[in-house]
Amino acid sequence: MPAKRPPSKRKATTRKTLKKAIKRPAPRLVTPSEAEMNEAQRTLLQAIRSGPRGASIMPQGPFAVWLHAPEYGQLAQALGGFCRYQSSVPPRLSEFAILCTARLWRAQFEWYAHVNVAAKEGVKAKTIADLRAGRVPKTAAKDERAIYDFIQEMYKAKRVSERTYQRVLAVLGEKGVVELVGILGYYSSVSMTLNVFAMLPPEGEALAFSEPR
Repeated sequence: MPAKRPPSKRKATTRKTLKKAIKRPAPRLVTPSEAEMNEAQRTLLQAIRSGPRGASIMPQGPFAVWLHAPEYGQLAQALGGFCRYQSSVPPRLSEFAILCTARLWRAQFEWYAHVNVAAKEGVKAKTIADLRAGRVPKTAAKDERAIYDFIQEMYKAKRVSERTYQRVLAVLGEKGVVELVGILGYYSSVSMTLNVFAMLPPEGEALAFSEPR
């Protein structure tokens, strides 16, 4: 029986091209222009811009969704402002926890919005690559590993063991653990929002995770 020929370079290239050609899901909500916004929407956008995110923030990602329910958006953006900018959890660990959450939900925009921030705050490139690939970040810092195990166990068992709890408690203290759980809850809610309404990074930005066909 003749030996099977290895796949040609042309076929391999075709498969690669097809993979790149997979369409991005279209957003399920239209983001209103600022000129089209009603009073409640303008009030929400002003609240976002007057907070720690800064006046240049654009209505994209979860903010674009919340414009369609601005009363809810006011509460959500205020909680998010605290979780990201005012928590006692150190920024490196907070951003690490956000990336863990984004990976668990495969939330494209959340990963895009936080991956460079996490790197800037000191999360190692190898750790980020492992998280994106769904691998255990074995070379991550000890405090990051404690948080990673906490998050994984919570998602899997819907509880955390005493040993896992004590490891994170030793890193963050009681206040920090309470706020960490709040950060995880907030960014899980954001992830659900992003995924349900198909809010992706801007056109031209690569997607971190595969999308279901």
